[in-house]
Amino acid sequence: MAKTEHYYTKFEEDKFYHIYNRTVDRKPMFRNEGNFEFFLKRFDKYLSPVIDTYAYCLLGNHFHLLVRIQNLTAYKNLSNLNPDTTAHDIVFKNFRKFFQSYAMAFNKQHDRIGTLFQTPFKRALVDSESYFTWLVFYIHANPQLHGMMDDFRDWKWSSYHRLLIDNPSKLKKLEVLNWFGGKENFINYHTEKHQFRKDDNLLFEDDN
Repeated sequence: MAKTEHYYTKFEEDKFYHIYNRTVDRKPMFRNEGNFEFFLKRFDKYLSPVIDTYAYCLLGNHFHLLVRIQNLTAYKNLSNLNPDTTAHDIVFKNFRKFFQSYAMAFNKQHDRIGTLFQTPFKRALVDSESYFTWLVFYIHANPQLHGMMDDFRDWKWSSYHRLLIDNPSKLKKLEVLNWFGGKENFINYHTEKHQFRKDDNLLFEDDN
């Protein structure tokens, strides 16, 4: 189960968060490649204006994100929001719009009705450098942790390979690679860590 506080953590500007959620019935939220692509496009539309993304992984029935909340002063002005509107209210509302948009399209395509995502979604403050470093690996490693792949580096729908290519992206590639001391150190860290066994029990929160 997720820690209780992960349902109530408040978003604050310039802070990092691990955000994760799954479907209400634990059935897949992605049934084809188009679903994965649409999820990322909707995420970009609703969330990129208010958060920066450092790592992500989309799995069968859940996802993980490592994000930083932007300074939202300019966003408030452009959106004609009350200056007293909190960062939490803005980010939470945009996530709700994102979930609703994806769920409506998914339900229509797959002849499904009803809620798709668990509510509220979970979020944990990243409050240490070691936690940040571990989360980047943990998020990327999820397909292997769940037994979906023998090597998580073969999974298409995570930020691992996208962080390593030079194509333009809103993903915070340079920041992540610099955090690890460069591309080579980033690769080496993941290579060293990936030799875990399924019984090492690295899953946490409500991943089990």
